[in-house]
Amino acid sequence: MRINSAVSQEQESKIDIHSAQAEDIAQNKSCCSQSTCHSGEAKTTDNELLSESLSINIISWKVAGMDCPACARKIENIVNQLENVESGKVLFATEKLQITLTANAKADEVASKIEASCLQQGFTLQNLSQPRNNNEASPDVNTNKWAQTVKENGQIITIAVSMLIAALSQYWSPALSQNLFTITCLLGLFPIVKKAYRQTQTGSPFAIETLMSVAALGALYLGETAEAAMVLLLFLIGERLESFAASKARSGVQALMALVPETAIKIIDGQSVEVSVHELQPDDIIEVAPGSRMPADGILLEQAASFDESALTGESIPVEHPQGASVMAGAIVVDKVVRFKITSKQGENAIDRILHLIEEAESRKAPIERFLDRFSRWYTPLMMLIAALVIVIPPLLFGASWDTWIYRGLALLLIACPCALVISTPAAITSGLSAAARYGALIKGGATLEQLGKIETIAFDKTGTLTKGKPEVTDVIAFEGWTEQALLAYSGAIEQGSTHPLAKAIVMKSQQSTQPQHDSSAIKATNKKALVGVGVSGFIEDHNYQISAPNAVETALSAEQSQQIFNLEDQGKTVVVVSKEDQPIGIIALQDTLRESSAQAIQELKAMGVHSIMLTGDNPRSAAAISKSIGIDFKASLLPKDKVTYIEQLSQQSFVAMVGDGINDAPAMKAANVSIAMGGGTDVALETADSALTHNRLTELPNMIQLSRATMANIRQNVTLALGLKGIFLVTSLFGITGLWVAVLADSGATALVTLNALRLLKFKPKSEK
Repeated sequence: MRINSAVSQEQESKIDIHSAQAEDIAQNKSCCSQSTCHSGEAKTTDNELLSESLSINIISWKVAGMDCPACARKIENIVNQLENVESGKVLFATEKLQITLTANAKADEVASKIEASCLQQGFTLQNLSQPRNNNEASPDVNTNKWAQTVKENGQIITIAVSMLIAALSQYWSPALSQNLFTITCLLGLFPIVKKAYRQTQTGSPFAIETLMSVAALGALYLGETAEAAMVLLLFLIGERLESFAASKARSGVQALMALVPETAIKIIDGQSVEVSVHELQPDDIIEVAPGSRMPADGILLEQAASFDESALTGESIPVEHPQGASVMAGAIVVDKVVRFKITSKQGENAIDRILHLIEEAESRKAPIERFLDRFSRWYTPLMMLIAALVIVIPPLLFGASWDTWIYRGLALLLIACPCALVISTPAAITSGLSAAARYGALIKGGATLEQLGKIETIAFDKTGTLTKGKPEVTDVIAFEGWTEQALLAYSGAIEQGSTHPLAKAIVMKSQQSTQPQHDSSAIKATNKKALVGVGVSGFIEDHNYQISAPNAVETALSAEQSQQIFNLEDQGKTVVVVSKEDQPIGIIALQDTLRESSAQAIQELKAMGVHSIMLTGDNPRSAAAISKSIGIDFKASLLPKDKVTYIEQLSQQSFVAMVGDGINDAPAMKAANVSIAMGGGTDVALETADSALTHNRLTELPNMIQLSRATMANIRQNVTLALGLKGIFLVTSLFGITGLWVAVLADSGATALVTLNALRLLKFKPKSEK
């Protein structure tokens, strides 16, 4: 890895690679500062081989029928007990089941067993490992909508009608009414008892179905047939409410998945052929008509075209991209038929990467969520024990009525159902993550969502974070014997082939020369070398030229030249000195453009009580000029290791977040309490970070913090509602004030309340938009 001729140490560390050194870089597994660059060809090949190896032993399904995270755990318990299954994981947010098979396992046989076992528990699986056949007729959603609704709610409707008939028949035949209530309850209870039995066999003996079965059968034993049927009806309605809430909470993820079409028009031998999106490979040429979405990431082959990227970036105005620009999957073509060259592999486009990160986020539960998971596991058995004691102790010790205390014990059993408590946190977390994605913030899990609300200090990298990372040459000062055009031409020849932003800016400026003799591409530079911590050098016409930071050639500068550099740096510009045989021949000043959102974000953070500081390798004068323009504190002249040390010291005093975009930012981001990457940054920064700003808008930072605080407040409200209602009805049931159906209503009501409260987060709006 070589350091470019950037004046600032920060920019030096941003990686500058010459094509002549590509072999060295590959050996060192270095990586350029471009988000599309990877750590050498060898690494990419290894990843491809690993991916192919893993895909053989991994099967994925789309799961239908999950109402809450508890359902996900049930499925995991089922599949992990099957033979030849090494591990199984359910991703609730994306409704996906992923199975890793043992070596030499027969995938088809294991898949059939898994599908059959899950179907017995009421979960339908669709194998995602098999591409969909485009010739299959798609169901007419509008035509079947009513039929689907009736099918999903058939059991509830049947029981409700049967109960109505039983209630009306009481007026002319009480005995018939009792029998109808009993038959209704038994028939409706049969699938629930069957499911409870199967869950007991798969390691879930304290499921809600078990509690429900015991309570309903107990009510029938006591002769409370109408109440037993009402308990059953309320339970089923509560289940449907949970299913509806889960669907709403996942709506953001489902909308994201729907952005990629199922088919695409591929150009084969000059002919347009409709193919499945699964068949597209890198370098394929596709054609997209106006109003259609991009099926994969691609490079625009037309001169220019406009795209509606509102679903991806939130920007309502169409964006025009020039020829050669990268366009993300999901963008809508606005003005004309355009052709693209595919750049993403199957399952690796922009939408897929976001979905993959959302799936990974599920394993990163918030501390409060992990606590409630553990709490619910011993809470239900404990409450069952207490209910048993309530049934047994009063009759045995005090001679009380068995029927009375059995009834109260059953009511207590229903109140003990932990559904509302269990769903209170994941419902809020899922809603919060979906809301964040809508505002262009990708948060990797509940743990990060919880931590964002604790932030007291945010440290910002400068280049590519507070600035756009696209510097431009602003000043060219040639010393005696040289012209500006010649200085630029020779500098461009030395920097030719570099990927560093400063080098690219110099090369671009040199190529804009109107004089052919000063065209940098026509000047041959040889033996180019990186001078670590200094700059870069090369030979032109047997003379050694060097581009470096001013402090590397201070002794060779005159007082007048030093003053010129001082004045430029005072304006916030980055300065490099061009030397020939160690003698300065000119200086070039460059300036990066601040992001439009930087100043606004800093002001909003300040209003929220969050302190901001800029960490940069720039000299203090340049850093001061930038910090003053956006109202932020700064620490200058920092190497990457200095940033890490500073973050570690800062973390001892307050809860710190680090925002960055480059490889050199990754160590400091890792040292912070929570890390945030710019969406346009390097792969290393994105992988290191706990969250990312997918739209590169810093104004999403205060939005993320506000959302985190709102989510944690929502969770506290939900837990209070769940435990508070249980506490109230626990007392009323023990004193005989409320009965079984009220206990079920309290549990279902609490579940509905906490779910609806969590869904409010889907409509979250930052204070800046209110």
